[in-house]
Amino acid sequence: MEQKELIISANPSEVAIALLEDKALVEINKEKTNNEFAVGDVYLGRVKKIMPGLNAAFVDVGYEKDAFLHYLDLGPQVNSLMKFTKMAMQGKTSQLNMGGFSLEADIEKTGKISGIISSGQQILVQIAKEPISSKGPRITSEISFAGRYLVLVPFSNRISISSKIKSVEERSRLKRLITSIKPQNFGVIIRTVAENKKVADLDADLHSLVQKWESVASKIGGIVKAPQKILSELDRTAVILRDILNDSFNNIHIDDPVVFEEVKGYLRTIAPDKVDIVKLYKGKASIFEFFGVDKQIKGSFGKIVTIKSGVYLIIEHTEAMHVIDVNSGHKVNPEISQEENALATNLEAATEVARQLRLRDMGGIIVVDFIDMHEGQNRRKLYEKLKSEMDRGHAKHTILPPSKFGLVQITRQRVRPEMEIEILEKCPTCGGTGEVKPSSLLTDEIENNIRYLLQDQNETYLNVGVHPFVNAFVKSGGLFRSLQWKWYFKYKKWIRLTPVSSYHLLEYRFFNKNMDEIKM
Repeated sequence: MEQKELIISANPSEVAIALLEDKALVEINKEKTNNEFAVGDVYLGRVKKIMPGLNAAFVDVGYEKDAFLHYLDLGPQVNSLMKFTKMAMQGKTSQLNMGGFSLEADIEKTGKISGIISSGQQILVQIAKEPISSKGPRITSEISFAGRYLVLVPFSNRISISSKIKSVEERSRLKRLITSIKPQNFGVIIRTVAENKKVADLDADLHSLVQKWESVASKIGGIVKAPQKILSELDRTAVILRDILNDSFNNIHIDDPVVFEEVKGYLRTIAPDKVDIVKLYKGKASIFEFFGVDKQIKGSFGKIVTIKSGVYLIIEHTEAMHVIDVNSGHKVNPEISQEENALATNLEAATEVARQLRLRDMGGIIVVDFIDMHEGQNRRKLYEKLKSEMDRGHAKHTILPPSKFGLVQITRQRVRPEMEIEILEKCPTCGGTGEVKPSSLLTDEIENNIRYLLQDQNETYLNVGVHPFVNAFVKSGGLFRSLQWKWYFKYKKWIRLTPVSSYHLLEYRFFNKNMDEIKM
């Protein structure tokens, strides 16, 4: 059985969460302790501008950039939501019982946003996508609250069941149960983990979600002016626990006593039988170092990712998409054909590609260049393998079968900024360009500074510290022919050179007679 462990490292400004599956790092999340505008947060916003051409609006929710609300994100029952919000802000709390609330008609799917909302209007919205790069949050007015087993959708009476629950009998049982306990004017989506759960568990989850909505309704009445935050989603730790905790979860290790108690408290509410798997780490080494997370991070976030067998991936990020190239390295079995070698390499790479997408939380368009295979059945095997590996994650995605060029196209949902961990520093010599100046250009640059110091600054003595290679280049040519002698004849001053092995190739510094550095 697959083992899952959660390693949580907390400090005053950030909580870092690593998910290990069979000791392999598959997810890494970093949550600022003061993170605003997280997915699931509910805000009362103010419509700033209607954009008819985009059929969308920009809404002020308090972020530096206005949030984006498209017509399709309004939700079919946006008129009911706005009616409810208006009543709550007018203090008509006695009339806000959802059971007796009269729903408005659904809006048309092909309508115009200008016919639904107007500039300056206050509207209840939920963060659907966190701010990424220079963009503000993406928001929706189709409010929903996710629980352990259920998702609650106010102003709807529809019951939906996860497509991953295949049993017809179980689907029928769950629908009957939810129909019997669901309050009026609330829709419910039954999550995969609800399969085979008792009615008491489902009822408790539903009750807590209804309470969330009621707290939203009560808070709206006390707000005078938008933008205002109404409700915070659970922090990232609780969201991960809620979404992935199952019977295969073995341990949760935490290095902070406060977070330790919070997680134990949360588990008591959603899975009391799992409280004992939470353990407080008290070791001297950092928790990520002790459990091997740091080592895996260093080997997983570079441009080149090597797999144990010698297969390696090259991952490039562009403005439009992510590109992953699969290379066989030295993984070649001489006893089998080239086609079989390509299949074995591609199947191994497919597992790592899916892990990398999940680990880095890469979203948008991803193109993977697998090693060419000529047989259709092998391309199908690769496609099925990649699909099964991608299904281990929770992000929505679409995978197209390999093209005749061996390319696989993937689109993957991203609701948070991509996880970027710097494991390399810029080269101090080339500044990350991969190119350095020729020696002649470098010495021309040094000479320009010599001229300035001698003629403009009236320095009487110069000693130039340079890399040993540059020192040899300047002195090469012999007596009267070297660059050092040419400087002497030109400036009537002897320029001393000191080789310094600790300097990088293009580094040089000027010193006076007392060997104090002359700042340029």
